Amino acid sequence: MAYYIGIDIGGTNIACGIVNDSFEIIARSKVKTNAPRPYEEILADIKKSVELACSEAGISPSDAESIGIGCPGTCNSDGIVEYSNNLGFVNVPLRPDIEAAFGIKTYLDNDANAAAFGEYVAGAAKGAKNAVAITLGTGVGAGIIIDGRIYSGSNCAGGEIGHTVIVVDGRPCTCGRKGCFEAYSSATGLVNMTREAAELHPGSVMNTYIAEDGKVSARTAYKAMKNGDEAGKAVTEQYVKYLACGIANTINIFQPDILCIGGGVCNEGDTLLVPLRKAVAEQVYSRNSAKNTEIVVCSLGNDAGIIGAAMLCRQ
Repeated sequence: MAYYIGIDIGGTNIACGIVNDSFEIIARSKVKTNAPRPYEEILADIKKSVELACSEAGISPSDAESIGIGCPGTCNSDGIVEYSNNLGFVNVPLRPDIEAAFGIKTYLDNDANAAAFGEYVAGAAKGAKNAVAITLGTGVGAGIIIDGRIYSGSNCAGGEIGHTVIVVDGRPCTCGRKGCFEAYSSATGLVNMTREAAELHPGSVMNTYIAEDGKVSARTAYKAMKNGDEAGKAVTEQYVKYLACGIANTINIFQPDILCIGGGVCNEGDTLLVPLRKAVAEQVYSRNSAKNTEIVVCSLGNDAGIIGAAMLCRQ
């Protein structure tokens, strides 16, 4: 049995897993990222996460075939994280440092790319030739798989679907542009739309849920809509409209076999998927094709990043 080490670095946690040939995580560890802080401190905790996961699996790091790392930001072909705003990294030699620490072949890619590759090898996009995975979280992360390989572009920064504009001069985005897909279709975008609608409609059931929960969440408008609230229904319909626009744009560019979406909002199931698929079908250029892109929900959850990172060696 061969073992592979996968590391998924997030703004909150560094998650490490030992993955076998069947794409199963047989042991795992989690260490707080506590970003931003000096690179050397985060690097020490990345190493610690590897040692903890290996100890849990009853193996030593040298028993693994390779190490794969999924890291937020722009990761170049030399294994350098050129820039990661979430971690405060600027031109840090992450792959060489991990490779030197453990003496094992190490691979590095953007965290969204790694998660997409995880879905491609073992999840919702398994069996596809071309696939796109989009995660609707604090932002909109995406990974593109073409002919079985991650597409990163000539500058290793490709796949930033979240920063394509769907509303010219629209909402400000954290990237500096206005009207980005991310500003409208992320969980943050849904929360912002919900908050604004709740303030405009003080009699809405949304305000009841906000008071009960003590906050506005990505579930608030959907809970209200299911309770017959008109303001909640309007928010969910507008959200689907924006989401469908960005997804249709993506399909028109890449025409993947499968496009899978992930994130907490996908827990709404058919309440989200049925109107979304209908809206996308009305917008894609290939609407009369015998083989249209299948839109599905990601199946690996938070494990996608670990499994995808571990399997980067198989590209």
